Amino acid sequence: MRRLFKIVSLVWLLGLGHGYTQNGLPKPKNGSTYVIAHRGAHNGIPENSLAAYQTAIDLGCDFVEIDVRTTKDGEFVSVHNATIDAYVMEQKGKVKDYTLSQLRAMDIGIKVDEKWRNTKIPTFEEILALCQGKIGTYLDLKEADPKALIPIIKKYGMEEAIVWYLPASAHKELMAIKTNCPECLIMPDPGKKRNIKEVLNTYEPKYMASDMSHISKSFVKQLHSMKVKVFVDESEDDPEKWHQEWSKLLSLGVDGIQTDQPKALLEFISSIENQ
Repeated sequence: MRRLFKIVSLVWLLGLGHGYTQNGLPKPKNGSTYVIAHRGAHNGIPENSLAAYQTAIDLGCDFVEIDVRTTKDGEFVSVHNATIDAYVMEQKGKVKDYTLSQLRAMDIGIKVDEKWRNTKIPTFEEILALCQGKIGTYLDLKEADPKALIPIIKKYGMEEAIVWYLPASAHKELMAIKTNCPECLIMPDPGKKRNIKEVLNTYEPKYMASDMSHISKSFVKQLHSMKVKVFVDESEDDPEKWHQEWSKLLSLGVDGIQTDQPKALLEFISSIENQ
C-alpha cells in the first residue's frame, strides 16, 4: 500500500494529477463550462505572452488559447496577428519574414506597460512546458504545418490536453492531424448549422467550435446528441453586455466559452452556480 501511495504521489508531482492526461480532458474547474482565456489572461498584460498564460493558470481557467505561426527559419511561436506591427516599437513586418532570434530580440511588453519591458514572444515549446499538467491548450493554427507540431506535442505527452481549432474547410490540415495523431483532439468549425452533419461524417470530432453568429439551441442540441462538445467564441467588447452574452451561451448549454475577460467570466459562472 505504501509503495502504491508513493507511485500515485510521483504521478501527481509530475503534473499529471491535474487531469490533463492521455485519458482526455478533465471536467471544467468551475461549474459545468470550460473557461478559455483568449490569448491568455491579457488585461494589462502582453497578449500571447508566458505571463498572460501563467495568469490564466493562476486564475483557474481551463484553457489558454494560443495562435501558432512559423518563423522564417521554421520555428514556432505564438503571435495572433500576421505582423508584429501592433506589438513592438519601431519595427514592422510579417512574423514569417523574421527568424526566431530576430523575433526574440523584440520587446512585446513595453507598449503595454513599462513593468512588462523585455517580455518576449514565446515559442510553442515554451508554452507547452508551462501548460503541461496545469491547463488545457486551445490551439488556433494560424500559419504552421500540423505535422511539424505533432512531434513536439507528443514530446510533452499532451495529445489529449490540446484542442485544435480550424475551420472545417481546412481539410488538408485536419486530415493531417487525424492521420499523424489519431488521439489528438481536432475541433473544426462548421460555420452554419447545415454543415454539421457533413463535418461529423468527414472528421468524427469529439469537439466542435462555433461563434455567436452561428450558435443556437438546435446547433448545440444536435451536437450533444452525438456526444460532441461545443466551444464558442464570445463577441462582445462592451462590459455592459458581457453578462447578457454569457447568460445566453450558458442557457444554450455550450461546453466552453472563449473570452477576453476570463476573470470576469469565472466570477460570473461562480455567481450563477451558487444561486
